[in-house]
Amino acid sequence: MKKLTPVLEKVVTSAGGRVRLVKIDVDANQALAQQLGKIGLPLQSIPLVAAFWQGQILDLFQGAQPESEVRRFVEGVLKAAGGALPAADLIALARKELDEGRAEAAASAYSQVLEIEPENPTAWGGLVRALIVMGDEEGAADALRDVPAAIAEHAEIKGARAALDLKREGRKAAEEAESLRARLAANPKDYAARFELSAALNAAGKKAEAADELLTIMKEDRAWNDDAARLQLIRLFEAWGHDDPATVAARRRMSSLLFS
Repeated sequence: MKKLTPVLEKVVTSAGGRVRLVKIDVDANQALAQQLGKIGLPLQSIPLVAAFWQGQILDLFQGAQPESEVRRFVEGVLKAAGGALPAADLIALARKELDEGRAEAAASAYSQVLEIEPENPTAWGGLVRALIVMGDEEGAADALRDVPAAIAEHAEIKGARAALDLKREGRKAAEEAESLRARLAANPKDYAARFELSAALNAAGKKAEAADELLTIMKEDRAWNDDAARLQLIRLFEAWGHDDPATVAARRRMSSLLFS
């Protein structure tokens, strides 16, 4: 952090007041760090730098970064928050199209962003998610392979990769959904069946229901299978995106279970 702080201060100062730097001493706020980690925010390493816009995390990175990367990060945040740039407008349009079930239109808009900004992680992640919704898993995998190395570990890319992995994992469970429901009807405490049913529901795009199954396991047996339900929820949050309404709702319920 000692190396990163002066770099951050320099870049933020050069932004002319358009961004504000707020520092939190994680060593003095271990409870906060632990709680955020438990509810799915990626705090695997310190320092963590997160950009907030209108109450939501817009972008983030972890660990020390060179000044050029920090400057690129801040410039990207300013562009996305400005809302007037073509790329930002296209991303907003693509998100709306995807939210309303028009995945092909969303994929087209995200592709247009990448023509303008080839290293835009939000556009790459959105394109992969749109292809998954379209049922083009091979295309999604190809897109992930095409992601520039400079942003390969960005949270948006990692989330898109998780979304594809979960889709594939849920395919077999989806084929057995009826038998899984029958197992649960016979024994509501068959947590393995409930866990697999969650995967099937997620693969079918039923996010809230998928979260419900895992939260039920947590409520009834929090330690089941070495905390598997909570860990799987965190994977879902990463795959859905940390600002997705389904993530926000499920994380709130998880927090209530963990910290009540």
